[in-house]
Amino acid sequence: MAPPKAAGTHTTPTETHPWSVFVADHPQRADSRWFTAAKRTAKKILATFPADGLPYGPAPWEMHHGGSLWVRGHDGWRIFLARAGIEWSMQFCADPVKVDRLRQDAATLVRAFPDTLPALEKLGYADAPDILSTPIKTADDVARYTDSLFNSCVPLSRTDHQGILPAAAGEHHYPLPVKAGDFIRYDDFPLWVTLDDGTHVAVTPVSPRGQGDGRVRMVFARHGTSAGDAVALAQEEHKAVILPDDHPVAREAFKQQTTQAPDAAPR
Repeated sequence: MAPPKAAGTHTTPTETHPWSVFVADHPQRADSRWFTAAKRTAKKILATFPADGLPYGPAPWEMHHGGSLWVRGHDGWRIFLARAGIEWSMQFCADPVKVDRLRQDAATLVRAFPDTLPALEKLGYADAPDILSTPIKTADDVARYTDSLFNSCVPLSRTDHQGILPAAAGEHHYPLPVKAGDFIRYDDFPLWVTLDDGTHVAVTPVSPRGQGDGRVRMVFARHGTSAGDAVALAQEEHKAVILPDDHPVAREAFKQQTTQAPDAAPR
């Protein structure tokens, strides 16, 4: 499919980057007062967590519009994720009826944690009751909910938020079912491996830790590459791409474990 006609302000496209002409300058996005208030409140909440209890790791954070549902329980604050987050740019295609369902979900969850609204008021987030109780009918309503504490404040590092491999896999660029593995994996098992062609794949072990099984399953590869074609074919046939323990990708994935002392190797 050819690039669509659009106004562009940058360089002439090249054979390898034909879309570059459409990289356009645009007015600098400014934080809304709703987002400013939500971020301020989220940072106060995060200040109450012990260093080893932060939901997505230590500061500095960028606040991700990922469906953040903050509630206060008897043992402190915790975050749940909505069934859909509304990225800031997505608000302009968002149906108010569908966004209102997210608001209703958030209100139901908060009612199950009755300490939440009083605690938010003490933190200076006085709009919370109105945000949760007002039906979403207009674009302005969508904008307020999008930038509210109940959507906009998933606290991610810059790399987890916007990173691009090989530096890091950010939620903006890689599918969340795979990216989420970065938040729960063992530190000595790198989820992402670089291939000889410069692209990247995500792999997982095929057996529980400690069984000595060095095989890996390829769970993500870029579409249009040979690895991506293999993953797509396997899925179509209800199979999986399993790499043997002597495959370079499997060796790379387990390298940190196999370089430990033999009695400490958990593979």
